[in-house]
Amino acid sequence: MLTSILLTAGLALMGAGIGAGIVAIGAGLGIGRIGGQAMESIARQPEAAGKVQTAMLIIAALIEVVSLFAVVVCLLIALNAGGIDF
Repeated sequence: MLTSILLTAGLALMGAGIGAGIVAIGAGLGIGRIGGQAMESIARQPEAAGKVQTAMLIIAALIEVVSLFAVVVCLLIALNAGGIDF
């Protein structure tokens, strides 16, 4: 019985850690791609730099919010697996 509970808690903690890592990698790749594509488009059309930069910052902020939400969900899974209830 106790072994089953500890195994379940351990798997939940491991899953939360892997999930948080995947979220961080995905957010980094997404923001890097946005930055690269924005610099390329500014190089092609320098007169549109203001609009491109504004759109780039808005999209980067949205990616950050989604990744923060996912990390919080992983944190909640990890805390609930450890027996801490809210």
